[in-house]
Amino acid sequence: MKSIVRTIAIVTICAVLSVGCEATRNANNKQKGAVIGATTGAILGAVIGNNVGDGENSELGAVIGGVVGGGAGIIIGNEMDKQAQKIEEEIPGATVERIDNGIVVTFDENSGVYFDTAKYNINNESEVLLSKLANVMKEYTQTNIIVAGHTDNVGSESSNLLLSQRRANAVTGYLTSNGVSSGRLTTVWYGETAPATSNATAAGRAENRRVTLAIVPNETMKTNAMREANSK
Repeated sequence: MKSIVRTIAIVTICAVLSVGCEATRNANNKQKGAVIGATTGAILGAVIGNNVGDGENSELGAVIGGVVGGGAGIIIGNEMDKQAQKIEEEIPGATVERIDNGIVVTFDENSGVYFDTAKYNINNESEVLLSKLANVMKEYTQTNIIVAGHTDNVGSESSNLLLSQRRANAVTGYLTSNGVSSGRLTTVWYGETAPATSNATAAGRAENRRVTLAIVPNETMKTNAMREANSK
């Protein structure tokens, strides 16, 4: 299991990638897999890879990797569509987005997986939903999962950073204790530095107190997709 403290949020990455998604807004996700590879793979590498700051983001960049295009991208897109649909069926309250070759799942206080104020223990209701998520992850073994913790801006920046770390680690720990391989998981935390929306209102702060999961194809899925595409 990998743990990385970073200041670049998964949601920020998604915002950058949305530029490349504009041209395929009306395409289905399998079609997007073929098109987006050429438009956002380099952006993704630049945002979270060795080109960032002192290079400490390289490990996270390696986990996500580049976006696969062409026929392999279509195959991966199809598999990720199935996984996203399964997550939506099992956890209807979560926000599930298909972005490039990956899936972004966001849990905030409105989606059932949440934490009490200033707490990081997983409550009973959250356990039920995370158990369902763990079962999906065990069914789809050819993906890696990045767990990112976020907070609102109430309290000090240092305490929020620690709180987001503990919450992300709590989710990661729960998934591994329910059978998800630790080798598939990377944990990151951002404190208050990457809000999803404004902290000016109570509703906005509730959205910012969240844990985001980025689910991405691992090297086995990429290799198999390329082999299948080349055999056609």
